[in-house]
Amino acid sequence: MPAGLESRAAPVASAAGALAIRAADLDVGYRGAAGTSIVLKGLDLEVAEGEFLTIIGPSGCGKSTLLRVVADLLQPTAGTMEIFGETPRLARRRRDIAFVFQDSTLLPWRTVMENLRLPDEVGKRARAGREPRAGLAAAELLQMVGLAGRESAFPHQLSGGQRQRVAIARALLSRPRILLMDEPFGALDEITRDRLNDELLSLWRSTGMTILFVTHSIMEAAYLGERVLVLSANPGRLRELEDLRVVKAEAGEAIREDPGFVHSMAHLRAVLRTC
Repeated sequence: MPAGLESRAAPVASAAGALAIRAADLDVGYRGAAGTSIVLKGLDLEVAEGEFLTIIGPSGCGKSTLLRVVADLLQPTAGTMEIFGETPRLARRRRDIAFVFQDSTLLPWRTVMENLRLPDEVGKRARAGREPRAGLAAAELLQMVGLAGRESAFPHQLSGGQRQRVAIARALLSRPRILLMDEPFGALDEITRDRLNDELLSLWRSTGMTILFVTHSIMEAAYLGERVLVLSANPGRLRELEDLRVVKAEAGEAIREDPGFVHSMAHLRAVLRTC
């Protein structure tokens, strides 16, 4: 490990505030003919409500798996996962959680506005006879993500960055308390990614959501996250939890050229080499 980059102990406990997510001794695996293959092992993690946590690690370390457990798309094989002190299933039913994937998953035959309203249409059918949850207005969301005036456009008429903006707006429609993002900007060019990173930070500050963001980019992880969770592989374990708030401005903004920020990225790169 390079000089000056010795492993710095970081607390596993959350930032100050009420807990949004708590994992205790969490194991997650996939069952097959040869038995259960463990992907995540013994994970202890607390995430405060309103925190922006980024997640990095080598391929196969369980980054996406962790998001799927939070979203109640995958059940743990051992340990516990709590969302606001309750089960992920209850959080999902309350629509507390929204998911944005790398692919925008827009339906090509539907316009921007129709794609945006799709989850609400599905939700209304699923909630038949139950009180609907108040969300944001679709037009307001398009304004927030810079797509006002493109309501009638089809996905093939949008750039990759614009399609991801629609996906983010769609995720925000039900006013979720937790937003899960699995490499949402991974397929975009660097300039577009940087612009969307800034827009995402602005949305986070204005909404107060808790965000878990998976990426393979050390720069992106450090720039966005208040803390960076580093997972090791085979099986996935918590390798380090780096607190970057100390090198960011009071508003949570990072200056990419700041020496402290550059040093933190170098440290994260060194940690990843050991994972």
